[in-house]
Amino acid sequence: MAAQLDTHIALAHGNGGRFMRELIEELFARHLANPLLDTDADAATVPLEHDGEVVITTDGFTVQPLEFPGGTIGSLAVHGTVNDLAVSGAIPRYLTLNSFIEEGLEVSLLERVVASMAAAAREAGVQIVAGDTKVLRRGEGGGIYFATTGLGLRQPGVQLGLRQVQAGDAVLVSGPVGDHGTAVMLAREQFGLRGDLQSDAASVLPACQALMKVPGLRFMRDPTRGGLATVANEIARATGLTVRLQEPAVPVRDPVRSVCDMLGYDPLYLACEGRVVAVVAAEYADAALGALQAVCPDAAAIGRVEEGRSQVILETELGGERFLDELEDDPLPRIC
Repeated sequence: MAAQLDTHIALAHGNGGRFMRELIEELFARHLANPLLDTDADAATVPLEHDGEVVITTDGFTVQPLEFPGGTIGSLAVHGTVNDLAVSGAIPRYLTLNSFIEEGLEVSLLERVVASMAAAAREAGVQIVAGDTKVLRRGEGGGIYFATTGLGLRQPGVQLGLRQVQAGDAVLVSGPVGDHGTAVMLAREQFGLRGDLQSDAASVLPACQALMKVPGLRFMRDPTRGGLATVANEIARATGLTVRLQEPAVPVRDPVRSVCDMLGYDPLYLACEGRVVAVVAAEYADAALGALQAVCPDAAAIGRVEEGRSQVILETELGGERFLDELEDDPLPRIC
């Protein structure tokens, strides 16, 4: 890295002059380089040879801490954007990136974050083709904020969405829930707890593509803020039906369950950043679960949609029932 970048971000790195140019060229562009990224252009030109639909999404990321077991805010920004496209049935192709960097941030930390972003983009098969950089005054930010836009391509005729869900459909999840929320919580060390649990942050494109090959797929969603319970409530609210989940069937890792028991959290409400919740027609549920387990061995069938009023019911391990209400308070701020 050039000496001009020094060791910490200064306001001059966002003033449009030499320091900003060096930050973009010698840090961002060096890690994110691809044939379409032109730091001298105001807009990117991207090829879209496709007979289907163009799908676009946008997202923002403010996680604390900026680095956590299993990822960084940089890899999280890529995975979060890629996953929103993937659960819509699209193949992610291009991302744009807005970076909001706080004055005083260590350049070495920024470099690690951008390097992890570049690695995540390569793994997901996407290119970051345009971006913008702003520097916030000290105390006005959380170190780094990212805002992204993602563009993907979807085959014609794909019909996925909450309107497709029907009574009798099965609910699947691609793996254990609550890993990301718990890993970030442990990384903060504010509760005096430590552990080696890794965030589940990853691209869900392989899982989504496996499900897309199965007839009867109705809906997919990545359970980020608010977790599995929030996705279940979205389904119930949009359809006017009851979502019934079986607690013993929902995969939760023992460390996640232990931390939640100690601190009074419910893993069903904690963020996941590498999981898919899918709703599939009942007659194709076994085929969908088999396809999902081929790429996600811990995938499980966890419930069903049924006639009844709009609500989410959890059948407990003891044979009782409890309602999973819609999330109101944020138990873990700035987690994704």
